[in-house]
Amino acid sequence: MKILMLTWEYPPRIVGGISKVVYDLSHRLMKDGHEVTVVTYREGEAPYFEDDKGVKVHRVDNYMINSNNFIDWIMQMNFNMITKVNQIIAEEGKFDVIHAHDWLVASAAKSIKNSYNIPIVATIHATEAGRNSGIHDETQRYINDTEWMLTYEATEVIVNSNYMKGEIQRLFGLPFEKINVVANGVNLNKFSGIDRDYSFRRRFAMDNEKIILFMGRLVYEKGIQHLIAAMPKILQGYHDAKLVIAGKGGMLDELKAEVEALGISNKVYFAGYLNQKDVEKMYKAADISVFPSLYEPFGIVALEGMLAERPIVVSDSGGLGEIVEHRETGMKSYCGNANSIADSILELLYNPELYANIVKKAKSKVKNNYNWIKIAQDTHFTYQKAICETMAERQRKQQEQEKAQKTKRAKGTEKEITNLLSFKKRQAYA
Repeated sequence: MKILMLTWEYPPRIVGGISKVVYDLSHRLMKDGHEVTVVTYREGEAPYFEDDKGVKVHRVDNYMINSNNFIDWIMQMNFNMITKVNQIIAEEGKFDVIHAHDWLVASAAKSIKNSYNIPIVATIHATEAGRNSGIHDETQRYINDTEWMLTYEATEVIVNSNYMKGEIQRLFGLPFEKINVVANGVNLNKFSGIDRDYSFRRRFAMDNEKIILFMGRLVYEKGIQHLIAAMPKILQGYHDAKLVIAGKGGMLDELKAEVEALGISNKVYFAGYLNQKDVEKMYKAADISVFPSLYEPFGIVALEGMLAERPIVVSDSGGLGEIVEHRETGMKSYCGNANSIADSILELLYNPELYANIVKKAKSKVKNNYNWIKIAQDTHFTYQKAICETMAERQRKQQEQEKAQKTKRAKGTEKEITNLLSFKKRQAYA
């Protein structure tokens, strides 16, 4: 199968979780014998074309002129993506399916679909309404409408959790059978050969301190503000604890002010953005990883924490609540509730037997349910559904056209006979 992936982020460009998903999915599909071409945005000094271990990656610039706003910037990127795909198809032939990742590539996907009659499979990784707890301004409304357009134009839609299936069904009114739940995955070899690096760990905490780790973007929906609010109760119950916050985002100054106001500056360390190697070391250096998201369609970071053989604490919101069974493969806390977060963390710190059981069961669950072999197979099945439905729709339209032509010919013949009889009647009368 020839597969076209459209995405606005792909390594080395990493904005959110889409980059990891597209990378791992593309390489697994390629290993399964498919031909995968990725068209994405070029950032920094990344090459315009790259054969990335068998996956063909084409990158496009944006316009030389500055855009007025983010929406215009995205539209310019889509125009350049369309141009690039036209060139690829002219040189290498048509694709069997377009896999479009989120609203950011919706316009390009729609144009290519209509130009070449190629079905779209769209993955909705998150929604604008979900990220912002509703639609509050015209920019958000535009993004929400574009998300709807992408799901409307797509033959099949993929989401990564049952929570997301319910959300887009409610938001966009999609038919139930059009939405396919295909979980995200994680590279099972991610932490192979990586042990706890104590010299690295000492950059963030003392040996006697238990590291409570948050890994992610510092934005409102990730709920880091509630984890910080939980720290006074945690420290009251377990003094030798240290919160390490790894990531960057727009809330950094606000979160630092919260730490200062609570008087816990010596127990909270802002590690900033970490490169991939340091991320792996940090997961191993931590004692507990916490993901207190207010909105999380899935949560790949939770899988990484489980695979790193450290217990995780998650909020019971969205896809995180589906990944974790409370006190079995992790701990759950009430969404947005600092007391609940503190209770779950303290229970792990004081119960080594529970700690060990969770680590064992969590790693086993990740290996069985969230490996890319299974996920690629489920995605490929969705591609097949989309192609078959497009072919069936094409045949249906062709049959309708043939039927219409037959009806038109029959009406024409009937009219000719009527005219002939009328002419003969006039002749006989004359």
